[in-house]
Amino acid sequence: MNLEQAQARVQALHDILNEHNYRYHVLDQPTISDAEYDQLLRELIELEREFPELSTPDSPTQRVGGEILPHFEKVEHLSPMLSLGNAFNEQDLREFDERVRKAAGDKPVRYVCELKIDGLAVSLRYEDGRFVLGATRGDGTVGEDITQNLKTIRSLPLKLRQPVSLEVRGEAYMPRAAFARLNSVREERGEALFANPRNAAAGSLRQLDPKLAAERTLDIFLYGIGQNEGLSFTTHTEALAFLSELGFKVNPERRTVEGVEEMLQYVQEWQERRPDLAYDIDGIVIKVDDLALREEMGFTAKSPRWAIAYKFPAEEAVTRLEEIELNVGRTGVVTPTAVLQPVSLAGTTVKRASLHNEDMIREKGLMLGDHVIVKKAGDIIPEVVAVLTDKRTGDERPFTMPTHCPECESRLVRLEGEVALRCINPACPAQTREGIIHFVSRGAMNIEGLGEKVVTQLFERGLVRSVADLYYLKSEDLLRLERMGEKSVANLLRAIEASKSNSLERLLFGLGIRFVGAKGAKILAQHYGSMEALLSATEEELTQLEEIGPKMAASITTYMKKPEVRETLRRLAEAGVNMHYTGPAPVRAGDGAMESPFAGKTVVITGTLERMSRKEASELLESLGAHVTGSVSKKTDLLIAGEKAGSKLDKANKLGITVWDEETFLAHLPK
Repeated sequence: MNLEQAQARVQALHDILNEHNYRYHVLDQPTISDAEYDQLLRELIELEREFPELSTPDSPTQRVGGEILPHFEKVEHLSPMLSLGNAFNEQDLREFDERVRKAAGDKPVRYVCELKIDGLAVSLRYEDGRFVLGATRGDGTVGEDITQNLKTIRSLPLKLRQPVSLEVRGEAYMPRAAFARLNSVREERGEALFANPRNAAAGSLRQLDPKLAAERTLDIFLYGIGQNEGLSFTTHTEALAFLSELGFKVNPERRTVEGVEEMLQYVQEWQERRPDLAYDIDGIVIKVDDLALREEMGFTAKSPRWAIAYKFPAEEAVTRLEEIELNVGRTGVVTPTAVLQPVSLAGTTVKRASLHNEDMIREKGLMLGDHVIVKKAGDIIPEVVAVLTDKRTGDERPFTMPTHCPECESRLVRLEGEVALRCINPACPAQTREGIIHFVSRGAMNIEGLGEKVVTQLFERGLVRSVADLYYLKSEDLLRLERMGEKSVANLLRAIEASKSNSLERLLFGLGIRFVGAKGAKILAQHYGSMEALLSATEEELTQLEEIGPKMAASITTYMKKPEVRETLRRLAEAGVNMHYTGPAPVRAGDGAMESPFAGKTVVITGTLERMSRKEASELLESLGAHVTGSVSKKTDLLIAGEKAGSKLDKANKLGITVWDEETFLAHLPK
């Protein structure tokens, strides 16, 4: 067989295998036996081995898993993956319906109700019909590239039935039968069991070795279209039908309903039928069907106003309170935790539940040995709901909160206006350890590889006693830790080095100054510009800043005066940690705010920018006084359009909204 003949046969095998794959995994209507399918696949493998130049990324052979990945690359979504607002009861749904009908005026309102799959949200990118990128949700703007692992999902098409370019959204999950098989195998091997299918799916898709992901039978449902080129729909129903036409697996249990009563009927129906499904769901997603109405309703900072997620009522279980443990946080607050007799609840084994504070223990009348009702708030957080006093035998024992810190033996205090007991010893080892864990977290210095377990080991071995010590760690120190080989040590040291260049607001947030959150840290960093300037700030000066109140100002000045803090900052600077604000300069009143063309404007960014990411552009615009949103509406003042702008550009042109390309945008920035 020559190259031309092989190329023709390879293309024919692609088409045949893709069709059979679609019929088996999407339609559940197989037309050939597994043996016949395998024979065709082996033929394709042999041809690609003989003619390597004919092997393509969208070949059916690519589903078996590629080479082991060194790490997951970060990837920016073309359009944000926003979370949904939650509804927990009928009243919440009726209020949502009232808001929608108010926005719709006298137009009839239709909703699309979909099962809320309990899995991992993913974004898939196709160019000219070929699958090129798959990513986790991440923070909604930036996720992790898991393309190779997603290719192992048989129901996910590597090549679409039409050569379109678009970004689609879906939920990857592990069916219950596959989950049971996986845990059975792990149990035989003596490996730790997965708590639930959701964790198993997430763990599988975040395997650095795609072959391991391929061994686990994952599936996926697609539920939405993001950024796209030239597509136009009037309803969500049409968009879902188009996804099916392209070869995607779309949940067949969806239903278009009219009005809140039909919506409630659907919710009730699936609350009862939930156990009959082959996969886990944790609620119902309700979306406005009319896309024009969606545009009018717009978004909040975190979620669309035109959709809501109804969460099924939390499952409850009865178990026994065996002990109450005490944990000391980074601010010194002592939190009691219930140690429970293990009980299965909402797909997981619950062993602990937070009791929040001493007052809660007293209010509930808890005694050690009590039988208690436990539920998961929002199917996530275990919570002790009530005590079953009629089950008491007389063997139960009262619990008394200690008077001294369980970590350092310092006397505990209850500050005025607070319900929590607090250790105020600045040298308390528990506070120091928790403070370091906060310092390295994603929202602060974002040092990948420095999780709670590694920090605890460093602390227990005396290698780290303050956050500054992290920047003086050596390779030989880290190699002494459990499960730390040369490669992971090298990666960790690189991550520590990279964190030195973070802008000042990350460092300020990471230091854990009481009352100073991420937003307050950014305000301080932008205003003062450097740690040196902030160190000399007075309480009176601080209170003049927007959103910096007297409590925060007092906390900052008290913190900055401490000798141990000054010493930590000196050592951080000496190690090369950046002490200056390096983000976009804010526009201040009297400093050209009124001259900024963006001040007070509602701006939308669409398409791909060459000179910066959309996230960077958004932050820059906000610093110049703009309000950046994700959708075009009559309220939009300006659309900044990069390459492949798509439907948002069309909408802006129809509404007569000012449109700038990237060069025009850059030309209007302050020099």
